[in-house]
Amino acid sequence: MVGIATRNRDSWCSSRIIKALEARGVRVHSFSLSQVVARVGFKGEAPVLEAKGIDLSKLGALLVRPIGPGSLDEIIFRVDLLHRLEALGVPVVNKPSAIERAVDKYYALTILERAGLKVPKTVVTERPAEAFKAFSQLGGDVVVKPVFGSRGLGVTRASDQEAAGRVFRLLAYNHFVLYEQEFIWHGGRDIRCFVIDGRVVASMYRVAGEGWKTNVSRGGIPIPFKPSSLVEQTAVRAAEALGCEIAGVDLMETKDGSLLVHEVNSQPGFRGLQTSSGIDIAGLIAEYLIRKAK
Repeated sequence: MVGIATRNRDSWCSSRIIKALEARGVRVHSFSLSQVVARVGFKGEAPVLEAKGIDLSKLGALLVRPIGPGSLDEIIFRVDLLHRLEALGVPVVNKPSAIERAVDKYYALTILERAGLKVPKTVVTERPAEAFKAFSQLGGDVVVKPVFGSRGLGVTRASDQEAAGRVFRLLAYNHFVLYEQEFIWHGGRDIRCFVIDGRVVASMYRVAGEGWKTNVSRGGIPIPFKPSSLVEQTAVRAAEALGCEIAGVDLMETKDGSLLVHEVNSQPGFRGLQTSSGIDIAGLIAEYLIRKAK
């Protein structure tokens, strides 16, 4: 039996992975991490980890889809559950350590840079005055992002000092870390590569719709794209640097022809990519989970 930790088993991606596994004769147990009951000190009297009546230590493997919003306590506890399950010998995809690296944009960027990959110039601080100073250092046109988050939610572009100052003060007032990145004009598009087990299985250009955001969930348009060997190598290196077996790697082409890695998603959606490319990404994920299962 393979487990899928998902907020919604009927979501586009989760439902297709479940169908792909079932079509290959695999029993699937889907649950939300918020449904897990954890026990310590019972010495075999009851399951260590249980969800919807199933002993999770008996799973052959577990795929982690987005773990969902929650308080700091809830998020840390959910990741702790994944660490515990991995310690019990269940292959967890992606590993909790990889999820921890990828979900934290600042931490991920430092790892990518240390691995020799090019990343955008970025300043991270809790102090609005320092963020305002960095605004000029970053060219007077910046993208402000939440340190934790995906799908373009909470991402703001500030291209004048007054607007930037308002954004910084508001975020600091609400106790958010100020994550400020140079805005790089990418011609209205970026690249998403889907990596499974050290191989790019599908790629697309994400073309901005109205505005500048390219996220498909924010109105970006997916266009099939055959990557060069450099693009493939860069995407694989980025995924491997963070320890991700499955990843959505976002790249930007600069004016001088170089590639910047601006994000790695350890729980990537693939609706736009599967639909535009015709590649059965859900099936490829299912086959990888079957190979990983104990």
